[in-house]
Amino acid sequence: MASLQDIRRRMKSVKSTQQITKAMKMVATARLRRAKEAAVSNQPYADKMYEVIADVASNAGSFSHPLLEVREEGKALYVVLASDKGLAGAYASNVFKETLAHIKDKNNTSVITVGRRAKEYFVPRKYDVLHSYMGFTERPEYQNARQIAIDVIERFVKGDFKEVYLVYTKFISAISAVPQVIKLLPFTAPKTSHSEPAAEYIYEPSAQEVLGYLLPQYIVTMIYSALLQSAASELSSRMNAMSNATDNAEELISKLNLHYNKVRQANITREITEIVGGAEALK
Repeated sequence: MASLQDIRRRMKSVKSTQQITKAMKMVATARLRRAKEAAVSNQPYADKMYEVIADVASNAGSFSHPLLEVREEGKALYVVLASDKGLAGAYASNVFKETLAHIKDKNNTSVITVGRRAKEYFVPRKYDVLHSYMGFTERPEYQNARQIAIDVIERFVKGDFKEVYLVYTKFISAISAVPQVIKLLPFTAPKTSHSEPAAEYIYEPSAQEVLGYLLPQYIVTMIYSALLQSAASELSSRMNAMSNATDNAEELISKLNLHYNKVRQANITREITEIVGGAEALK
């Protein structure tokens, strides 16, 4: 049976851990508010960008552009967005599971990782990791997305890859986020529905030139949107994980306190019994 000193030491350790998890929860909660606002406010722009570029592409005819080139053979490139830090529940592992489920041939696949956790996952597993971006997953900036986009576009234009996919976590709410895989390149315009008459636009100088300008901007926008969505998802996952850890610590402290009282009561009972027994022996 554990001594009272051992139980007190354990309770002190758990309380110390609880203070840490509670502080981390408060920090994650504060940062989540800003991250959520950024993700939500940016989403209409990203959606409209996709809508516009899809319309331009459908009006560009047989326009030829390096980012539209469909190739029969080649490797696949995956840009995987995870986190720099841990203690975020299953956030990173869910991203990795979604990536592996989508990869068809490991030997014909390369990876660009975003976040230290992604690098630490793919490098030891002998994946072809071309580059690792780190240090901004919680607070991504537009420049970070632009840097990644330039890297991806250059590799695709050189003909190194057949397709480029982006893996990120879509933020739904503070308690819900879903990992997703979207195809970045080559860009494919969605099939339009003719059930409703579409608005007609006039493009100057031409739909082809507008599309040529918008395509790189579209890639940057999609990556930036994914970074913002992932940041909000990471922080919500960390907030929930630290909340659960704090609650579990509170429950453990209650159990230890009950155990402490039982041991203390048993010790007192034993001492009384020994005193009474000694007194009886002296009679």
